[in-house]
Formats: sequence, structure tokens, C-alpha cells
Amino acid sequence: VQLQASGGGLVQAGGSLRLSCKASGSILRINAMGWYRQAPGKQRELVAVSTTGTMISDDSTEYADSVKGRFTISRDDAKKMAYLQMNSLKPEDTAVYYCNAQISDTPWDEKDYWGQGTLVTVSS
Repeated sequence: VQLQASGGGLVQAGGSLRLSCKASGSILRINAMGWYRQAPGKQRELVAVSTTGTMISDDSTEYADSVKGRFTISRDDAKKMAYLQMNSLKPEDTAVYYCNAQISDTPWDEKDYWGQGTLVTVSS
């Protein structure tokens, strides 16, 4: 399984960007897809995650407090894609953003995968 992230770039404060992540390979079920970020000199942190429940009604999303109301995570499982719509960007959102997924390629296991990072730079 491979994850390919794209969509980073340079944007002014208050602007928007949309990150995309495509999963490919032997995939039986995508259990969760999310985004993490790592700013210079800081630890990698969770930005947003979308988790697949046993039933559709159990699907859930989780956001870091710092991005709530500004970022939206979405998934298109038919295309094996995840997106992160980032609005009202702030300079403190500047970081390398990483796509992450928990994927089952058999009914009895789950593995954790990471994509390459995509740099988001927000200028003030």
C-alpha cells in the first residue's frame, strides 16, 4: 500500500488550500485516514482524522482544537482518497503535512501507513 499526498504550497494568511491523499495497492478496507503535521522544531501532531465505523452511522471525524472550524477532512472511499480543506489559514499552520491511513488488506489485520509530506507555507 502506498499513500500519495499532494496540494501543498505557499499561501497568504487568510487563504485556502486543499490537500489530497490517494491510497493505492492491495486494500480490503480503509479503517481510517487522516492528516498530521510537523512544524520546524516541533513534534508531529494530529490535524484531523476520519474513522470508518462498523456502520455508516458510526463514522467519525476528529480535529485538533487549533484547526476546528477552519479545516475539514473528507473521504471518497470509492476513489481511495482523503482530502483536507484548509480555510482561514494562519502562519502557525505552516508545516509539513503527512497523510496517514490504517488499512486492512486481509480481514484479520490492519497496518499503519504514511505518505510523503507536503509542505504548506502560510505567509503573514
